[in-house]
Amino acid sequence: MKTQTLVRYENVKKTFGEVTVLNDLNLEVKRGEKVALIGPSGSGKTTIIRMLMTLERPTEGIIEIDGEMLWHKEVNGKLVSANEKHLRAMRGKVGMVFQQYNLFPHMTIMKNCTTAPIHVLGIRKEEAEARALEMLEKVGLSDKVDMYPAQLSGGQQQRVAIARSLVMQPQVLLFDEVTAALDPELVGEVLEVIRDIAAEGNTTMMLVTHEMDFAADVADQVLFLDNGQIAEQGPPEKVIHAPKTERLQAFLSRFHA
Repeated sequence: MKTQTLVRYENVKKTFGEVTVLNDLNLEVKRGEKVALIGPSGSGKTTIIRMLMTLERPTEGIIEIDGEMLWHKEVNGKLVSANEKHLRAMRGKVGMVFQQYNLFPHMTIMKNCTTAPIHVLGIRKEEAEARALEMLEKVGLSDKVDMYPAQLSGGQQQRVAIARSLVMQPQVLLFDEVTAALDPELVGEVLEVIRDIAAEGNTTMMLVTHEMDFAADVADQVLFLDNGQIAEQGPPEKVIHAPKTERLQAFLSRFHA
């Protein structure tokens, strides 16, 4: 039977040389839950989602997706590092949208959205294209299928990147400050698309963001990270609208100057 928890971090630590970026992280994300990660630069927010995407290996601790360990396997009662085959299989459960859109410049928008499902998931071209069209429609770009990334604005490219992730039907979708590289007037259109996806309710999402109003609007749970630890955690009305600690109050005051 499936548990409510989809993603679990247990006593996770991440160090880079002498620097501890995450220290003893314990976190559970339920199915369909939207979790916003806020905090100053260097607080560990992006590291949390990069580890889930298998881009960074935890130094210590266990990460699970859907009850299955991500970075480890149990062999003869002992925990050992998972092999590449296991990581590849687990990676299919996770989608990530980066700050930089990472679209293939030499491919059309349709091809950008169908290459991975065809080659990674092994689905037929017709099915991949039908899925891609549905997701491009969702982000308002179904009329751009034959264009190339350079012909689109930054906001449109980021919306394609979101559609491309959705085509893979991930169990959890990660957003890493997806509006950070955009011109201010393009930020709204991308946030609107993410809002719509969040409102549908069934996609589990973890969002690293500096957009506080957006986090308050979309998230079920907000984590404030400071010095590699969760300093405050709870629903937006508590964390963003009624912060307890001076540290979080000072952090939030920068956004309401």
